[in-house]
Amino acid sequence: MDCDVLIVGGGIAGLSLAWRLAPSRAVVLVEAEESLGYHSSSRSARQMQPSYGPAPIQELTRRSIAMVGRISERLPAPILMPRPLLTLGTAEQVAQLVAQDPALAALTHAETMDRSPDLRPETFEAATVDGTAMEVDVPALLEFYRSQAMGAGAILLTGSRVSGVESSAGRFQVSAGAHTITATIAVDAAGAWADAVAARFGARPRGLQPHRRSVAIVSTEHPVAPLGPMVQPADGSYYYRPDGGNLLISPCESVPAEPGDAQVAEHDITELIGRIGGVTTAGITGVVQAWTGLRTQPADGLPVVGFDAVVPNFFWLAGQGGYGIQTSAALATLAAALVTGTLPDDDGCLAGALSPQRAGLG
Repeated sequence: MDCDVLIVGGGIAGLSLAWRLAPSRAVVLVEAEESLGYHSSSRSARQMQPSYGPAPIQELTRRSIAMVGRISERLPAPILMPRPLLTLGTAEQVAQLVAQDPALAALTHAETMDRSPDLRPETFEAATVDGTAMEVDVPALLEFYRSQAMGAGAILLTGSRVSGVESSAGRFQVSAGAHTITATIAVDAAGAWADAVAARFGARPRGLQPHRRSVAIVSTEHPVAPLGPMVQPADGSYYYRPDGGNLLISPCESVPAEPGDAQVAEHDITELIGRIGGVTTAGITGVVQAWTGLRTQPADGLPVVGFDAVVPNFFWLAGQGGYGIQTSAALATLAAALVTGTLPDDDGCLAGALSPQRAGLG
């Protein structure tokens, strides 16, 4: 099987890049699991928050929200739904947050209670609100990327773990499952396995460390307003938001882990239920569902995107951490422009901030 670009990894990163490249390049994508989006991409908090993350991530998130909004206009149902983010704290904490991020607006105690009446009023003094935050229908977004890539001619192969790589005459010959693929460019979009995949291609690892993060859906004694905000404390140590008639909660833990099928640590969820019970009067009654994903990133917390300096035609698209969903459309567009040599001059600084050659990587 011959192609221009081989993408290793069928999560949000690989699928979104296939969407952007397939109209102009012959693309083959290989995924080790039997289904696409099996690991972190299907285990996210399903949120796009422009105020979340460092400056390059915030810019990519703003672009992605605009792009996915335009995508939704062509679909039967929207992929994005407004879900404001409330950050609770002291008056001093709120003032500091607003000073750091002009996109945030300060709310008084009374205004915060109006937006989220189930809060315990004695547990905070004030809050900020990010009114641009969005909830994401992640399965719909993944399906859009998949269907558009396949419609443009991309070949997507599941159950196809990379087992061997040879390089000759400027091309890669890759064994993946039952397939042998020859490609001019190889893209490493393998998530928690990105450094291991890079090593197979002869590239130096970039210190990409997976971290465990859990999410749970919990039932409540009192009804939860379906359109209510997402809520977090100023230290970002947990969050919760409505999910239908239930609550979606996360302890926001960041525990180093090995690449694999991440499992929930039940004590993290149990402890969090107690913490949230002290903040809201909703009354959590039980766990409906819980899952854990791996957020993989280098030490500086930014994705690694661009061609390797040592291995010709090996391209990094890895280390998205917890930002993979919220940046996917814009990051795939940036990556596709780098792969095809069509990067706009205005994006040079952004690409440089994410470069595999930047200082401080593994």
